[in-house]
Amino acid sequence: MSDKIKFAVIGAGHIGKRHATMVQRHPEGELVAMVDTDPARESEVDPYGIPFFLSMEDFLVRGPKADVICICTPNGFHADQAMLALESGSHVVCEKPMALSKADCERIIYKSLQTSKLVFCVMQNRYSPPSLWLKEMIMENRLGQIFMVQINCYWNRDDRYYKPGTWKGDQALDGGTLFTQFSHFIDIMYWLFGDIKNISGRFMDFNHAQLTDFEDSGLIQFEFMNGGAGTLNYSTAVWDNNLESSMTIIGEKGSIKVGGQYMNEVEYCHVQDYVMPELPPSSPANDYGHYKGSAANHHFIFENVIDTLKGKTFATTNALEGLKVVEIIERIYALRSQGQIKIRS
Repeated sequence: MSDKIKFAVIGAGHIGKRHATMVQRHPEGELVAMVDTDPARESEVDPYGIPFFLSMEDFLVRGPKADVICICTPNGFHADQAMLALESGSHVVCEKPMALSKADCERIIYKSLQTSKLVFCVMQNRYSPPSLWLKEMIMENRLGQIFMVQINCYWNRDDRYYKPGTWKGDQALDGGTLFTQFSHFIDIMYWLFGDIKNISGRFMDFNHAQLTDFEDSGLIQFEFMNGGAGTLNYSTAVWDNNLESSMTIIGEKGSIKVGGQYMNEVEYCHVQDYVMPELPPSSPANDYGHYKGSAANHHFIFENVIDTLKGKTFATTNALEGLKVVEIIERIYALRSQGQIKIRS
């Protein structure tokens, strides 16, 4: 594949525009169309100088052919739209989560095999310097046997984020806090340490009962299939601003903590016979005005997609890994559905 890779973006919100911008900035990428069901988005898309469509179905009938279709819509639409894209003969770049159930992920993977098209899952935190360094440390077995891993994700998502009439906070379209806010960190955990078992958990709703259909906080315990114990503590009930996203690793030969608001700073490294190198600076967080998200590493995603389609490399986060993240969240949330969410009275 020698010519430019043609992309269409479904969903023209903040993330959709980021995808469009990343495509246009890449010398081997070409943006050919954007789609959004909100007519008001058309004027926002005008600066890109490409056709705008009000439905994915209309785009697939009348629009230009795209080599890749980017799915940047509410979570609950990802599966069906990925299926439409694959059936149309396009590769797919899907924002997290890949879907809201393992069954839907399997449906997408089966269709991708049928159509011989690739599905790329957007898990951009893998590209942050601390994440790449952690992967190297684990691959080289620098820490020896892993004893304990603690992940803390404490963010602010309040009524500035969960606005009436939007998809955020809706069970069917959002899926829950772990899907929308913290799936990146579950992906990093799985990428580093593999699958988990013997999951137990407690779920609380401290200040979101009037804002969402689901919990705002959870305390999760588990064991890794490869050995060692883990905990995931998360909340969106933090007042005003994000507090931290951190991972602490206790191993046979040393301890590491990567913290900061977005797991973007190495706060502690004491490892046998090892001197901590100076890492490149991390990308800033995605800035949405009154709140911030994970690191702005989308340019790495599009470099990977284009290089993979041109046969230069392979997908950084493939569909099977996207499925595993969804499956882990689904298993955690199965505990939520079995018990009661404690709501502050």
